[in-house]
Amino acid sequence: MAELATIARPYAEALFSVAEGGDLAAWSALVQELGQVARLPELMSVASSPKVSRAQVVDLLLAAVKSPLTASPQAKNFVQMLVDNHRLSLLPEIAVQFEALKNAREGAADALIVSAFPLQEAQLADLVASLTRKFGRQLKPTVQVDASLIGGVRVTVGDEVLDTSVRARLAEMRTALTA
Repeated sequence: MAELATIARPYAEALFSVAEGGDLAAWSALVQELGQVARLPELMSVASSPKVSRAQVVDLLLAAVKSPLTASPQAKNFVQMLVDNHRLSLLPEIAVQFEALKNAREGAADALIVSAFPLQEAQLADLVASLTRKFGRQLKPTVQVDASLIGGVRVTVGDEVLDTSVRARLAEMRTALTA
């Protein structure tokens, strides 16, 4: 989906520059909600219907989210621009890129931690602390359990992957033995 990312980037950057002048967290919440609503096939069906005006689509989209920013002219203009340019399908990708810009500004990053077993709070805190030192950024962890790892964890931060799972070690040994 490199094309979607390329097309969505200018929209995310423009919205981010507007959001920097206000409450960045509130704007982030708004764009996340808009991205979730835009994933609904019912909304896309209504938005593509010739019987529904563009103004009605904008009103419907803004009414579907709970954010108080929907009353702001900037939010309405942003949604209006997306509707006018037939770019509603980009909203989920815009939300992803907006969050990446927000994290970069805050010196943070999202971290996906996949573990073979459920992690206790103390284990997670220790792991996040050591990963924060390793990556040099404040991490916002999301934890998933995948028993196929056999043991250990796999951490993904942006485009960096740290795989210390038993499955990865076995794959390395298999490669070394067959080479």
